[in-house]
Amino acid sequence: MQFIAHLDMDAFYASVELLRYPELRGKPVVIGGRRRVADAPLETTYRTLRDYTGRGVITTSTYEARALGVFSGMGLMKSAKLAPDAVLLPADFDEYRHYSHMFKEAVRALAPEIEDRGIDEIYIDLTALVMTEAPGAALDPWQRAREVAARIQQAVFEATGLSCSIGVTPNKLLSKIASDLEKPAGLTILREADVATRIWPLAVRKINGIGPKAGTKLEALGIHTIGELAQAAPARLVEEFGTSYGAWLHEAAHGRDARAVVTYREPKSISRETTFENDLHPVRDRERLSKIFTDLCVRVAGDLERKGFVGRTIGLKLRYDNFSTVTRDCTLEEATCDAQAIRRAAGSCLKRVPLDRRIRLLGVRVGALTRPLAAALAAPQKRSLFDY
Repeated sequence: MQFIAHLDMDAFYASVELLRYPELRGKPVVIGGRRRVADAPLETTYRTLRDYTGRGVITTSTYEARALGVFSGMGLMKSAKLAPDAVLLPADFDEYRHYSHMFKEAVRALAPEIEDRGIDEIYIDLTALVMTEAPGAALDPWQRAREVAARIQQAVFEATGLSCSIGVTPNKLLSKIASDLEKPAGLTILREADVATRIWPLAVRKINGIGPKAGTKLEALGIHTIGELAQAAPARLVEEFGTSYGAWLHEAAHGRDARAVVTYREPKSISRETTFENDLHPVRDRERLSKIFTDLCVRVAGDLERKGFVGRTIGLKLRYDNFSTVTRDCTLEEATCDAQAIRRAAGSCLKRVPLDRRIRLLGVRVGALTRPLAAALAAPQKRSLFDY
């Protein structure tokens, strides 16, 4: 018997901002459009969506804003028509990463078997903890799992002041679904026997792994709910979706998932990118682009140093105003986490792409990662500014 939890922070970015702006609690608030400048003073006069002009998108929104139809990924100009009086705040990813680290450390102190799935969510294997604290039949182990999950929720709140939602089930697939069923601050326990009553009535897109294309195709086949997917003939799913994905759809609809909680996974690359509110011209906005480019390299170097990696492959990503995207890579003779070396290599990649259109996105990536000796990491890293 397994007890797998999925913990998802509630409206994470927005909730972090509300810690700084408690007077905005209960109001529709949207995060997005631009990034907060480091060390900039907090907003004192709030912008509203009705005052926004630009091409930015919503990073996240409070539940009050979501009730008005405003969700992450939506264009800010479009969302302004739905919630013109919603408060708009800039994103502060350094602050979000800080709180992400705090909530994960709070969980790890109670339940160390954690799989990191991003800035605001983790899987937790509670099996050993539950079975150790509830041996035999002295206490229903699922009730014990609920108590453990409640302790974790409380620990996260005490460490961060933020709420989270947790789903506890026999596997990762079901737990991912369960954590979303009673948001915010939800705690959902699902046994295998609950799949038919709690999972099957849900839309097929609630299964993590069924994306927009697969969801549209399933609907065209008359399959709208997970229960309908479970009743579909496996042979038909294989015929429509291929051997591997078709078989997985059948298993997922029945709530089956054999994946283990992976407590550590080496990253393949580390990157930073930014999408501009307004397209930037490679000549007229040269100075601004240069500063942004250098900042991305410095941030990537900081990420590498903090996580203990160096890399040999330096990559550039650039998206034009017509949405076409180009990438370029180069390989260094020696791996590095030095901002100067990364900036120089990324700059050489930049010389190999056309600069005849406005630019909407710029990104820098470092791949082919390895872990150097501790002595090498301890050496001071030089950081210099460069132009194109």
